[in-house]
Amino acid sequence: MSVHQRVFSIGALAKVAGVNTPTIRYYEEIGLLPPANRTASGQRNYDDSDINRLAFVKQCRDFGFSIERVRILLDLSISTERGCAEARDIALAHLDEVRAKMVELRALETHLQGFVTRCNDACAGGPGSDCVIFKDMALPSAKGCCA
Repeated sequence: MSVHQRVFSIGALAKVAGVNTPTIRYYEEIGLLPPANRTASGQRNYDDSDINRLAFVKQCRDFGFSIERVRILLDLSISTERGCAEARDIALAHLDEVRAKMVELRALETHLQGFVTRCNDACAGGPGSDCVIFKDMALPSAKGCCA
């Protein structure tokens, strides 16, 4: 009995992985995916290992990891010399960044809710030129609201 390796075109790989074909080409170009095998006519061919690697990269990107961190995580995922703690530390650093961003987003939400509330109370339905949102956003305190 022989074992056959499944082969996928770039379009089939894109569909299975939930990305578009330019993304696959880009990941190849920057080294997140190895160069694809090619047919005699130049068509890219991928196998199950490419699907797994692309799924990993996509998941990392969906979680907001930078390209450089994805590259490091990919290297760690195949390393027998480097420890799991290194991957944990990368994830922890990213978690800290996400938490900081959430604080910024909550501050932004509070400011925007204030703009909307003041508009509803003061000028909703009037001419746009009289809208308090424009006046509020022109105040120096609104410009740096969330930094």
